[in-house]
Amino acid sequence: MFKRVTKAIANQMDSTGDLIPVPSILDNEHFRPLCLVVRKRKTTFHPSPSYKQTWYRLEDMLLPGEGDKSTELPFPSGGGEDSMQVTVQESTSDRMDGNLHLRVYSVSKEIKIAVSISKELAIKTEKNHITLQALDCLKIKRKINMNHSFIRQLQKTEQELYVVHETIAASEAASYEESIKGEGSFMIQLYAKFCAEGSRERKQSITIPKGCTLAFKAIQLAIMDRSWDLYYSSLSSKSLLASDGFSQGKLGEVEKEVKENCHILSQLSSDLFIVFLKAIKAAMRDRNLFEELTRKMEAVLDETGSCELKTESPELKDLLSCLQNTSRHLLPQLAGAVTYTLDALDELTEDQLLLLLESLEEKIVSQQLKLVSSILKHGKGSFSVCARLLSFAQERQQKLTIAMVEMSGAKLRADGSALCPEEALPAIAALCVSLYVLNLLSNSD
Repeated sequence: MFKRVTKAIANQMDSTGDLIPVPSILDNEHFRPLCLVVRKRKTTFHPSPSYKQTWYRLEDMLLPGEGDKSTELPFPSGGGEDSMQVTVQESTSDRMDGNLHLRVYSVSKEIKIAVSISKELAIKTEKNHITLQALDCLKIKRKINMNHSFIRQLQKTEQELYVVHETIAASEAASYEESIKGEGSFMIQLYAKFCAEGSRERKQSITIPKGCTLAFKAIQLAIMDRSWDLYYSSLSSKSLLASDGFSQGKLGEVEKEVKENCHILSQLSSDLFIVFLKAIKAAMRDRNLFEELTRKMEAVLDETGSCELKTESPELKDLLSCLQNTSRHLLPQLAGAVTYTLDALDELTEDQLLLLLESLEEKIVSQQLKLVSSILKHGKGSFSVCARLLSFAQERQQKLTIAMVEMSGAKLRADGSALCPEEALPAIAALCVSLYVLNLLSNSD
């Protein structure tokens, strides 16, 4: 939920895409002014910039100035003195009524449904920033500590380092609530499941504390010996993936990227397929497990020496134990494959994750992968996919699949006609990657 809130705020306050939403409320304090972040690799399903925290601030990396023993920087802890307050409001309320013809145990039944969806967000935000001119002055007075272990690690891994210079934070505590109610025998949250009679209601809410960082801007640091500079071209750098690849409907780019990142998974034994799939399914069900597994894998990729993998979560123990006993040569490849998979799953909605889990139970992931790959192959615009790809053993499997695809922004009908806007293509790519890995790991027999 927090991610949906920060995305909405970033889009409303800056349509250029330079404002980056904070992905997790647990990490918000690591995206404040002067915090150091590293840029995550671009992917076909996430062409816009994204970053992960380092737990360090700029002053941690700088040597004291001449005649000054203090390492503190001459900036306010919250950022610049010319902060700006803005109130962001968003409210939606929809109701949908309809009929559904369903065949259950050879008996046809028409089911009436009524679904209402409401979302409410009102949050006061505050903009804080450190001016780039102030950072320019600082680089003259303070040098980089090249002996710091973090700087040495960055040099070995060749990661790009950025410093946060502008943030949007909550100036007051606020709450966000989603309410979804379905009446009749149609269960709104699991399109593949049906009840006999009655209603279902789900409410979700999140409280955002005062001072919580919601979005930020960062600029790249260029480190040369003990000196450092600001890399201004990073402020306007944009990905060309959306225009160069997706506009031509190049499924090959997605397939190439998947093979580069996940080829190592295809070499696992059937027993290890089960171990990896169990952990990924658990992460799909539980956001806390999702974030824990993500951090464990990123720690492996960032660690230059040995990395001890421990957890108190029973659902992840088998996987982490397996990785702990993996050779140092293969460990980064396996961690990279899991991280890439989690990044793709993270682009999907909560409902899509539930539908993917249901699809695994129904054993229809392989056919869904062929369908979504066909959509990517056509690219943006109106087209038709092979009707055979939408022919499932049961009608509810077809409806499940169509619902899952449409949650990524495309329109799809049972006759195979489809409409895919260009802005939906990264989300379709994320769904394709997710289906690929789940299909690979579920073929353990």
